[in-house]
Amino acid sequence: MENHRKMQVAAGHLLSLINDVLQMSKLEEGKIILAHDYISLAEMTRDIVSIIIERAVDAGIQWEYDKRKAEIPYPYIYGSQLHLRQIFLNIYGNCIKYNRPGGKISTRVEAQDVRDGWCVYRWTISDTGVGMSQEFLDHIFDPFAQEKNDARSVYQGTGLGMTIVKGLIEQMHGNIEVTSEVGIGTTFVVEIPFEIAPPPEEFPVKEAAPSGDIHGLKLLLAEDNELNAEIAETLLTDAGAHVTIVKNGKKAVDCFEAAPPGTFDAILMDVMMPVMDGLAATRAIRAIPRADARQIPILAMTANAFEEDARQCLAAGMNVHLAKPLQMDKVLAALMECCGKKRDL
Repeated sequence: MENHRKMQVAAGHLLSLINDVLQMSKLEEGKIILAHDYISLAEMTRDIVSIIIERAVDAGIQWEYDKRKAEIPYPYIYGSQLHLRQIFLNIYGNCIKYNRPGGKISTRVEAQDVRDGWCVYRWTISDTGVGMSQEFLDHIFDPFAQEKNDARSVYQGTGLGMTIVKGLIEQMHGNIEVTSEVGIGTTFVVEIPFEIAPPPEEFPVKEAAPSGDIHGLKLLLAEDNELNAEIAETLLTDAGAHVTIVKNGKKAVDCFEAAPPGTFDAILMDVMMPVMDGLAATRAIRAIPRADARQIPILAMTANAFEEDARQCLAAGMNVHLAKPLQMDKVLAALMECCGKKRDL
């Protein structure tokens, strides 16, 4: 179990590094697409605090966020919630990582420059950590920049977090400034303009999860990773489905086209595959001159969990975007909703 725990830590660190490198590549190529989500600042703040507070407590760091002192005249805005959350989780993560037991993190929020339906919000986030030298501050936003030679081993950092933060903020037409003093701490000032959104007329009622099961469903699973395919097949088979596995998008297209109409009830399609990727395979299936080719539910399975990746999947003709690692409750719910299977009570 101890070896298993260490493997999970190492795998998590590697996944974090890969995700950071991939996102840096997208930023450099201008491929990050910002969403236009309806955002409650209060709810977004609660989400961020709920994720980060346990890490702060475990590190013995005091968290100061007095919402009564926060100036939030416009609590509802439009913005890219996923990327905003990433910005603040990176900043707060650094404030915890480079702090010291007994230290603290404080946050102040202010509204600035309200005009023409837009408002600039300023976050001032300060810590009492180890601080940074002026020499390093000049390079804090450079890729892989870390002040100490042992930072990667001691703090488990990749040196890409602040580069990504700056890239995202600039894409939102905002600004970030960092001041620091060695042995005293660091202050981050983030300013981002937002389109002001109207308050909700009423809180939306969440739809009940679909009831039913997938017993008897015939599924085509396109997955090139043998371990991932084996796990998915086991879980889906245990839930009562019949699963046919192919190893790339081209084989998925060939298998579907060769089978009589109605053979499969749904397709689970990995996105990153050799020979033909999942997006190209989906487009090819949708182009087959058969009614079932246009109607069969195709569910994307991908480690790319960002909003723009989901949009690409839907644009290619997929019905649902499922982020890896797969959560079977979400997979089953998506299959039940797409296939209309109802449980016999």
